[in-house]
Amino acid sequence: MSRPVRIEYPGAHYHVTSKGLDNQPVFADNEDRLVFLNVLEGVVSRFGWLLHTYVMMDSHYHIIVECPQANLSKGMRQLNGVYTQHFNRRHQHDGPLFQGRFKSVLFEAGPYLLPLCRHLVLNPVRLGTASSAQTYRWSSHRATSGVIKTPAYLTTHKVLSCFGKREKENQKKYKDFVKDGRNETSPLNDRSNQVLLGSPKFIREMQPILNGEKLAKRGPKQIKRKRSLPVIFKNIDDKSRNERNELIRNAHIKHGYTLMEVGEFLGLHYTTVSKVVNH
Repeated sequence: MSRPVRIEYPGAHYHVTSKGLDNQPVFADNEDRLVFLNVLEGVVSRFGWLLHTYVMMDSHYHIIVECPQANLSKGMRQLNGVYTQHFNRRHQHDGPLFQGRFKSVLFEAGPYLLPLCRHLVLNPVRLGTASSAQTYRWSSHRATSGVIKTPAYLTTHKVLSCFGKREKENQKKYKDFVKDGRNETSPLNDRSNQVLLGSPKFIREMQPILNGEKLAKRGPKQIKRKRSLPVIFKNIDDKSRNERNELIRNAHIKHGYTLMEVGEFLGLHYTTVSKVVNH
């Protein structure tokens, strides 16, 4: 049976998972988990990903990513490849660490971003590893809900903005949303062909690609042509701080520029850009 086509286009959203070979642990201890997050941070920055959610379990991990530059496969090769090198070197392990190629589900963000993010951070609860998402250290939940500082590689704006415009209130609403979802069925049960998740219209748009049709100019109509940074930040010295911050968010989220690209253009460190994007 042939492998399903990996559909990639600018602005695509994916649920991605990688499991250990024969369900063996891919994280032996907290040092491994910290190294993985460090590698993930480098991939997010290098490939311009928007990482909306992640969770790390002993034998696998899940991430929700948005790829403004249509480069999921390239980024995943970097992520799993570099981390495997670390794991093998540290634990005197030979050969592949992960089971085959990573699995991904292309999904329609509107109806499924929030349910999928909730499903991921509740994974430790379902598996009995934690009593609640709030108590589990190795997921993005505590950062998104405001318990800890948001790391530079995590984008919380898109998830929290689904609940309104006030960040603090949105963090509480998000926390309640996750708590109320403990008994909800998995949104992944609604997949089509195992790799698509969305409305009937979304499935119809993507189905021909799975059947062998070239991508051509397919992709959601809302994806905009990437504008140049000089155009986006025209007359930036005349803008207020709030106006500048809004332009930074647009450059990163709408036009797909990485934190480092925006920072280098404006003379800012990428962590400063990350804080602007997330707040």
